[in-house]
Amino acid sequence: MSRTTNLLLTLITISIFPFFTNGALQPQHQHAHDGGCIPAERAALLSFKEGITSNNTNLLASWKGQDCCRWRGISCSNRTGHVIKLHLRNPNVAPDHYGYHDACADASALFGEISPSLLSLKRLKHLDLSMNCLLGTNSQIPHLLGSMGNLRYLNLSGIPFTGRMPSHLGNLSKLQYLDLGYCPAMYSTDITWLTKLPFLKFLSMRGVMLPGIADWPHTLNMIPSLRVIDLSNCLLDYANQSLQHVNLTKLEKLDLFNNYFEHSLASGWFWKATSLKYLDLGNNKLFGQFPDTLGNMTNLQVLDISENWNPHMMMAGNLENLCGLEIIDLSYNYINGDIAVLMESLPQCTRKKLQEMDLRYNNFTGTLPNLISDFTRLRILSLSGNNLVGSIPPWLVNLTRLTTLELFSNHLTGSIPPWLGNLTCLTSLELGDNLLTGSIPAEFGKLMYLTILDLSSNHLNESVPAEIGSLVNLIFLDLSNNSFTGVITEEHLANLTSLKQIDLSLNNFKIALNSDWRAPSTLESAWFASCQMGPLFPPWLQQLKITALDISTTSLKGEFPDWFWSAFSNVTYLDISNNQISGNLPAHMDSMAFEKLYLRSNRLTGPIPTLPTNITLLDTSNNTFSETIPSNLVAPRLEILCMHSNQIGGYIPESICKLEQLIYLDLSNNILEGEVPQCFDTHNIENLILSNNSLSGKIPAFLQNNTSLEFLDLSWNKFSGRLPTWIGNLVYLRFLVLSHNEFSDNIPVNITKLGHLQYLDLSHNNFSGAIPRHLSNLTFMTTLQEESRYMVEVEVDSMGGTTEFEADSLGQILSVNTKGQQLIYHRTLAYFVSIDLSCNSLTGKIPTDITSLAALMNLNLSSNQLSGQIPNMIGAMQSLESLDLSQNKLYGEIPSSLTNLTSLSYLDLSYNSLSGRIPSGPQLDTLNMDNQTLMYIGNNGLCGPPVHKNCSGNDAYIHGDLESSKEEFDPLTFYFGLVLGFVVGLWMVFCALLFKKTWRIAYFRLFDKVYDQVYVFVVVKWASFAKKTDEE
Repeated sequence: MSRTTNLLLTLITISIFPFFTNGALQPQHQHAHDGGCIPAERAALLSFKEGITSNNTNLLASWKGQDCCRWRGISCSNRTGHVIKLHLRNPNVAPDHYGYHDACADASALFGEISPSLLSLKRLKHLDLSMNCLLGTNSQIPHLLGSMGNLRYLNLSGIPFTGRMPSHLGNLSKLQYLDLGYCPAMYSTDITWLTKLPFLKFLSMRGVMLPGIADWPHTLNMIPSLRVIDLSNCLLDYANQSLQHVNLTKLEKLDLFNNYFEHSLASGWFWKATSLKYLDLGNNKLFGQFPDTLGNMTNLQVLDISENWNPHMMMAGNLENLCGLEIIDLSYNYINGDIAVLMESLPQCTRKKLQEMDLRYNNFTGTLPNLISDFTRLRILSLSGNNLVGSIPPWLVNLTRLTTLELFSNHLTGSIPPWLGNLTCLTSLELGDNLLTGSIPAEFGKLMYLTILDLSSNHLNESVPAEIGSLVNLIFLDLSNNSFTGVITEEHLANLTSLKQIDLSLNNFKIALNSDWRAPSTLESAWFASCQMGPLFPPWLQQLKITALDISTTSLKGEFPDWFWSAFSNVTYLDISNNQISGNLPAHMDSMAFEKLYLRSNRLTGPIPTLPTNITLLDTSNNTFSETIPSNLVAPRLEILCMHSNQIGGYIPESICKLEQLIYLDLSNNILEGEVPQCFDTHNIENLILSNNSLSGKIPAFLQNNTSLEFLDLSWNKFSGRLPTWIGNLVYLRFLVLSHNEFSDNIPVNITKLGHLQYLDLSHNNFSGAIPRHLSNLTFMTTLQEESRYMVEVEVDSMGGTTEFEADSLGQILSVNTKGQQLIYHRTLAYFVSIDLSCNSLTGKIPTDITSLAALMNLNLSSNQLSGQIPNMIGAMQSLESLDLSQNKLYGEIPSSLTNLTSLSYLDLSYNSLSGRIPSGPQLDTLNMDNQTLMYIGNNGLCGPPVHKNCSGNDAYIHGDLESSKEEFDPLTFYFGLVLGFVVGLWMVFCALLFKKTWRIAYFRLFDKVYDQVYVFVVVKWASFAKKTDEE
């Protein structure tokens, strides 16, 4: 939208400024009075000057002498001699991409306060103090301004005032121009005071916070004189208010960019403002189609509805009258449809007037229609980021006024047509990220105004024509990621005197420049990755005065030349990775300017030196650095530190805790020992990788403060103790790798709170107890993921953007025990979902809800003491590729649902007590074809193929019943039931005798009778026995 805004600035200026013909905006004239300006007004101006504490650009240097009307920024009336204009706008404004300028960070601005002495300028009509830092003591708009009732023009934009916008500005009843924009810390909840300004033509509150003001259209509708309204970036909530009658019949420009409108596009009140020439609704959340009333806006010249992410936005209604349309911007909406349909919907009368068409980053399909050749005045055609196919159409050659042609990131095929060289007005040509083949036409040498040439990420080949070297205005050249061959010589670069950035990386170029070749003085960055440059460092490198250099994978060998580090001490980005460079780093790097330094995969040795002060990323991995980590780490901006795969020993120093901005730390594959320092002041760690060392102690407790932690790898160390319960509070954790340590005790139940967990490896420890239940709470593992990418993002200040680092670029490489072997995962780690609890002492059953983990690809529970049956619903784990339950105490049948695992490529159920018939299925029968019995070995109760034991009759069911009976008999339950039955039965008899008198009498009579009979029987028998004894 920046191009659109800049283009229309001139249009709006021309249309608005003629209304200020009362002298306020006229150039400075000499006054008609011989005695100089009025003394009281001169004194007021000098008093204002005293309130200026900083004037680095000498803007007020001329403010001396008697005649203040000759001072810079002052204009006086020719008739009366009074000061009528004070114009002190900062002349060196350099706004950012969004148009914002921080005046208080600009040394060229005026600093100080707005003096009350300005009230003495009774005839002042024009006051412009914009883009300065005149905040005074309270940083608010001074009340005195509300008393300057003669003002017609007031511009305070860019002065970063704070607090509530004062309503006393409504006292300036003669005001025609009011600009309070670019004050993002200022707010208002009521703007009805604007209705007191009946002559207002220009209103800008850009960036002022106006949330919750629902009636703002009604307020503005009461000022019919308005011609320009800029309420962009104001946090407005709605624009669908109902206005019965629109009084803004003179309104020409309405800018509502970047608000919070989230309603249908057609419901906006602005469609009734048919006088509009400029309408900007970009960066909102408007949805739906254009209304039919769009056809009534016959004066419309600029229409910007970009960045609304509205896929249903299409031109509709009667558009025949939109003959004045010059700029249309529908970019970043993901609009679906055929590109030809959209272009055909534009009225024919527009085709001869349209100058800019921006349709970037939508979902337009099809080929570019031939009617595009009718847009003969088109200067900018931006179609990047769509799904266009076919070749670059030949009728584009008719668009001779084109300055910008953007077809980046489509599916265009064929070769680059030579006739593009006839579009000699081109300043930007972007054809990257397509499927183009062939070579670069030599005719490109005729594009003398070209500043941007991007042909990256295609299938272009052959050599680059020397004619490229004649593009004297070229600033940006990107030929990266193609299949170009040949040699790049001085001839290709001879006349590129304006070049700032060149990218030749990821090709088959050989860079052969003379040792005395000098790069353009404008060159800021050079990218030569994967080009042939070695084996020796080319001498011409030392002539480069740049801020970014990439010479990775360029076959460089040997030690750094003497000039290397001094030549690049001011570089902020340096990548020399993936070469065979040897030797040591310089001892003192703290004074060097490096912000990003890549040294990985070389043969560098010696100690790690003192780090550069401004470093944000350091990668020294895959070298042979030795000794210890520097004890005095001082790098307050360091965010990524990657030192894996070296020979660094000793302890991790306490000074690492001073790296408070650190988000990524990888010290794996070294020989570090001792405990990890407790860095309780560190709260930003997202990735901590310390695997394959000899570190000991417990899991660092300070990690519980790092709630953004996503990747934790402490494997292959000597850590011990319990896994802390606070691990469940790290809700963003995706990779938890603690294997091959000495952890013990139970796995905490809180681990199931990790809803983002993607990879869990606790294998080869001493964990005991049961597998935690509620595994279904691991929601990432329960949902099939269409796409999952794991990267780290760090801002690159020197390049003004962000750089994304994929898994293998920063050491996120895991050795995974899956499919019966150790497999190395690099980038594919981002798509891998796994649980490995093998080689512990876990007991109990396999939780049944483990079968809800539909996204799980690897499940390894082998070498534990798990018992019970395999869950019957295990076939619901659709993504499972590897299942290892071997060497446990599982019994029962193998669930038949196992045959539903169509992705399964590895299965191991060996050495359990499983029984019954082995299920058969298309997928199971293809596993381990060399020796399928190995999957089931050690289960004597199994029968049927592939084991050599037949299932006779109902053996399978008998075995199943036996095992089921084993499962049902529980001694503890049996004895408990026996005692309980005895007690209950005894109390039933007691209660019956207690409450039933007749039963009680009968019972005791029966008892007495039985007692008597037993007594008589015993006495008789005893007497008989005694008699026999005496006789013997």
